[in-house]
Amino acid sequence: MKAFKLLPLALLMLFVTSCSSVKVTADYDKAVDFQQYKTYAFFKEGIDQAKVNDLDKKRILNAIDANLAAKGLVKTDKNPDFVINIFTKAQEQVNVTNNSHFYSPYGYYGWGWGPYWGPNNTTVTTSIEGTLYIDILDTNKKALIWQGIGTGYLDKAPNPEKKEQRINDFIEKILAKFPPVIEKK
Repeated sequence: MKAFKLLPLALLMLFVTSCSSVKVTADYDKAVDFQQYKTYAFFKEGIDQAKVNDLDKKRILNAIDANLAAKGLVKTDKNPDFVINIFTKAQEQVNVTNNSHFYSPYGYYGWGWGPYWGPNNTTVTTSIEGTLYIDILDTNKKALIWQGIGTGYLDKAPNPEKKEQRINDFIEKILAKFPPVIEKK
């Protein structure tokens, strides 16, 4: 009986954790030796066109810098090995929940007085699903060599610190796949 009482709480926790996760995919050129890359820069012209406000753009770039520095890569303005471009996409998701009639053979809240048909509640909520693309281009070949894509729900952060943490989580999960681990044959 206790298990049935805890079931709604368990389902709520599963929903909350699944909504906060980031789905990540990555693609890369298998012919490229990623160990040769040591320095990078941002592709300013492309980043300027990214459809995200300047505060969030700065947070994204800072998170990329911190993540790549932790991997031993160095940012430079002079002849970088690769450049990074970002772009974003957002899509509104509409969720409709219909809580159908509740029937109790014992009446309203089990107090006798005949059967009870409860309210029919329909709730509509919206959320924003955001996608962040991180492109890495070889400066000598002038070609895309790696792309990471992170998709997740963007919540209205109550303060800048929470927003920054959410962006850092996004970037960390995307760049966890860079550089790719290529198995030697």
